[in-house]
Amino acid sequence: MDEIYATIKNVLAGVLMNGTEAADIATDADLVEEYGLDSLQAISFLLGVEDAFDVELDYDSLNLDLLRSVRIFGAWVATLDGVAAR
Repeated sequence: MDEIYATIKNVLAGVLMNGTEAADIATDADLVEEYGLDSLQAISFLLGVEDAFDVELDYDSLNLDLLRSVRIFGAWVATLDGVAAR
């Protein structure tokens, strides 16, 4: 899971473009409240995650609660085909 979290943090840091480094992103921090992830950034973040993991996200099962933290989102990403095998 640590690799999944690290990849998610790297993508998030790139999307935020506010000087936040991946290493500074807390695994349990609220992505919206703590880091100010807005709707456009969320879309860029999700597309970046698709690219980083070479997967297609299931947007039908995705909801805002999954974006509450790297840990919660990472657990969901780990359930996607091909991700857990990495």
